[in-house]
Amino acid sequence: MFFGETAITLDGKGRMAIPMRYREELGVGGNPALVLTYSPFDSGALWLYPEDEWKTVRDSVMALSTFDPGHRSLQRRLVGSATPVEPDANGRLLLPQTLRQVAGLEKRAVFMGMGSHFEIWNETVLTQKRAEEETALGGQASEDMAKLVL
Repeated sequence: MFFGETAITLDGKGRMAIPMRYREELGVGGNPALVLTYSPFDSGALWLYPEDEWKTVRDSVMALSTFDPGHRSLQRRLVGSATPVEPDANGRLLLPQTLRQVAGLEKRAVFMGMGSHFEIWNETVLTQKRAEEETALGGQASEDMAKLVL
């Protein structure tokens, strides 16, 4: 299970280093199979899956009715835009330009473990999103989290 967040910098070619703490689990140095796609719910973010987990998600999404416009949009955004990626010998991933552009990833990003996958966020967008959520929820979010933890 992946968790935690790491601030990262993309180089001029659009590569990002996978944080050291995840490299062994992802098989970096071997022949890891990873899949990168858009977040279907948040602009400013990409999702990165280990291939085995991706297959489960892909199959679930593609089992949805293609006659429902919402399902079709999810299928197109999540599955249709997915691309396999492989870390280089130095543990860096080259993020395809089209995916970087749509997510607005330029220089600073946040690599966030979300259980079965990772989210790669434009750092500014994530900061704004957190501020908006806190404002919209007021103190309720903190109270709800405290109830879950305690």
